[in-house]
Amino acid sequence: YSSCKEACDQLATIKSESRLKHLLQRLPSYCPESMVIHLKGIMNVFSPGVSRKSEGWVGLGCCELAISAECRRKCEQASSKSDITKVCKKVTEKPLYGCITKNEIGSTCCSYAGRHTICREYCQAIFRTDSTLTASQINAVKDYCQSHSSQLLNCVNNFTKSYPIRSPLDSLYCCDRAEQSHCQVACRRILRTMNTEHEIMEGLIEECGSQPLPQDPLWQCFLGSAHPPSPPEEETPHPAKMDQAKLHCCAKANTSLCREMCEEMSTNWGSQTWQDFDQLCEYNPVEAELISCLSDVREPCQLGCKDLGYCTNFNNRPTELFRSCNVQSDQGARNDFKLWSNGTIKMPYMNIPVLDIRKCLPDTWKAVACVLQIKPCHSKSRGSLICKSDCVEILTQCGDRRRFHEGQTPERICELLSPVDDPERCIPLHTYLGESLLNHNSTEVIHPCNPNPCSTNHLCEVNRRGCLDDYNCLPYICVPACKLGEASEFLVQQDALIQVPSRSAPAGCYEVCSCGASGRLENCVEMPCVDTTKACVVGGQRKSHGTSFQIDCHHCSCFSGDTVCSTRECLSEGSSERDRHHFTGLPCSCPDHFIPVCASNGRTYPSACVARCMGFKDHQFVFGQCRQINPCVGKPCFRGQRCVLRFRVCLSDLGDCPQFECVGRPSLCDRSTVEPVCDTEGLVHPSLCHLQQAGKSLAYMGHCQESCRGPQPVCGHNGETYETVCDAFSDRVAVDYPGPCQAVGPLSDSAPDSSCALVQCPPVSTPGCQSVIPPGACCPICASMLQILWNKEHINTFSKVTKPPVTVQEVLRVLRLHVSVPQCDVFGYLSIDHVLVVLIAPVEQQPTPLQVEACSKEAEKIDSLINYSSPTLMSHVPLSAFLSSQLQTSWILSSSGTAGHPLNPGLGVLLGLLLAAAPNLHIL
Repeated sequence: YSSCKEACDQLATIKSESRLKHLLQRLPSYCPESMVIHLKGIMNVFSPGVSRKSEGWVGLGCCELAISAECRRKCEQASSKSDITKVCKKVTEKPLYGCITKNEIGSTCCSYAGRHTICREYCQAIFRTDSTLTASQINAVKDYCQSHSSQLLNCVNNFTKSYPIRSPLDSLYCCDRAEQSHCQVACRRILRTMNTEHEIMEGLIEECGSQPLPQDPLWQCFLGSAHPPSPPEEETPHPAKMDQAKLHCCAKANTSLCREMCEEMSTNWGSQTWQDFDQLCEYNPVEAELISCLSDVREPCQLGCKDLGYCTNFNNRPTELFRSCNVQSDQGARNDFKLWSNGTIKMPYMNIPVLDIRKCLPDTWKAVACVLQIKPCHSKSRGSLICKSDCVEILTQCGDRRRFHEGQTPERICELLSPVDDPERCIPLHTYLGESLLNHNSTEVIHPCNPNPCSTNHLCEVNRRGCLDDYNCLPYICVPACKLGEASEFLVQQDALIQVPSRSAPAGCYEVCSCGASGRLENCVEMPCVDTTKACVVGGQRKSHGTSFQIDCHHCSCFSGDTVCSTRECLSEGSSERDRHHFTGLPCSCPDHFIPVCASNGRTYPSACVARCMGFKDHQFVFGQCRQINPCVGKPCFRGQRCVLRFRVCLSDLGDCPQFECVGRPSLCDRSTVEPVCDTEGLVHPSLCHLQQAGKSLAYMGHCQESCRGPQPVCGHNGETYETVCDAFSDRVAVDYPGPCQAVGPLSDSAPDSSCALVQCPPVSTPGCQSVIPPGACCPICASMLQILWNKEHINTFSKVTKPPVTVQEVLRVLRLHVSVPQCDVFGYLSIDHVLVVLIAPVEQQPTPLQVEACSKEAEKIDSLINYSSPTLMSHVPLSAFLSSQLQTSWILSSSGTAGHPLNPGLGVLLGLLLAAAPNLHIL
């Protein structure tokens, strides 16, 4: 049984919950019936959402339980228990020492197994720190070890005697899941009269006349979990069993049944609910939005695929999105093809008889197996279904019509399996019937965090800071992180603010928590609940909460019964020629004069007219650009403190938006923190702390650039004049044109020529790029542009909780973490009509078409995550205040005037004229 051995070998290495579930459902097909009892033991031993115990020192798998960050680091570096006693105190680190003690006992007990591998593995399952002890585990040790080592059995018995042995009566609730009444009666009788699991399973097979397959609800219950459902009177499950990332998705369910099961499996991991959910909801087309959200949590779409040995046609695709491009999925596709070669494709809700697929379209069937395992995902639907037309074609040619059920046809089967035929929402098989056209050794686009090089409790980030030591400089950084619940695989960065659904409150109620040094969410604060049942009535039509729509030229979204729209000016179709001539495209039809004022939110507006139109009173703005006003002139800090400039644009309108900070000279800086900064004298420092310790003034973030040493003014898209391009990029603002700001561009395509006619725009550096002009800017730029509508009330609420106020710079910092290709970077600003404008563009001096396309895909990915309210993005504060996004991209035309192959409509690059002056800006 080579296929059974391969499947069991995979169980030992799987970390993904969805991969584990996929394989567990198919194990009975790979393995003989005589192994069913052992499969149940395997199912109980291997648990999703938890990391495997590492080899070596017995305490290593316990380090993530340490409360203190210093203790955790010491534990990970230690080679024995004695190494950590000086740093980790037993009084405060009880979970860590308890785990180590348990592992030490297990190491002693299991050592008696000698060379008997199976005995040792079942023994080790008893002492796993991330699973609950079950009777099947204890029985497995007895069955496999009693003839090998009585010492091992005595040692295990001494440890397990304090644990209650699970009684067969605990599984009585499973009998109600049998479809036939006589089976239900027999099941209850068997559980009351038989003791061993083997006797019970043999009795059920004989009485109920069915084999133990996971598709059967009765066997799902027996094979799925060692624990009965929690009784109603039991308290809310401990957070250790929660997956708050999945809980985000449950509100997207269209049926109450799937919503309740989603909430159950997200808050009480360990029950068999996920198997019921798979049967009733996972493949239900009505629940497409829910399933897509859960897929984002389990396996987020990531750019790039390589190093596959079976699904080789999926390799060398650095600009395509995949959910599960890894060795395990590659092996799973190989196993699926072997299984299908037996003549039947077994699905959770139907079996499809087929001819010998080794002779009938074998390459196409291989592509199907690989698509279902590797899971390419479109940015719009994020689904991984093959297109209906492909499904119909292969079943028409290779379906075994003689074994079809009555009324079964390829068309009807595919209507259930793949109801979509839109190439933007399904996977066309022809894409993967041949190899990629790209060079196998291409390094134009890299993916440092795919596959993930970091440990299970660390998050991988692209290194955009650069390094002080070029010899040890890696393209990624591993940062401490938190799981959103112990049963979750979803990680967030340490110190990040995260919005999670409240455990005991109804849908729409959330808490804002911080990811603490302990590796867990802490300091949670309840937020005001949002009534998601309230709808908006627009033009006589009902729009549900979260729906986006257009009203004239306004982009709008419904939020808890309130219609939130952009504030741009519209020019109606019936406007006169005179109206069109005087239309400026600016708020309140203000003239396009550039007489800038600095408002209290830190944003420069092109005129007092625009500032007033956006709600600012005369006392809330002063004339001049914000960055040309020095807030430290009035000496606002106490004696002994330094006033440090902190220019920022605040999104909340509660309280002040200070443009400075008062800091004391730090006595000690963290040497492990490397985030280079350049001072006004052209010297680089390892971090802001080191710069302040040296008493220097900040010029810009990042390494010092020789070309930015002297003033070379540039105008940013936000209407601010920066001393150098380095200064602008440090503020995450892309450059509109060289020289000081002197004009404001329109916000609408229908506006006539504006004051921008006086601006001499530099040429777009990428030949053939069809560029975009950001709102309020004058010059075209080859970049992808997101225009994001956001909820000010939400931002105000966050600002009350977070303090300091939420800023544009903070939004861009968090978004930047979600761009996985180092050849692309994020820039942005708050437009003068208060839409968040985000640009994603290549940062190389001479980007290749492949890099342009990669940045396009990154932008499409983020746009989709916003519009689908995916927790992958929207669980982060302040991104959870986003309502909807509009995407506009540039693309490259070939010399013939057609879109260049293999590019899709994509991104261009920043101004080559400016980048040429600062060739290393990609490390900023």
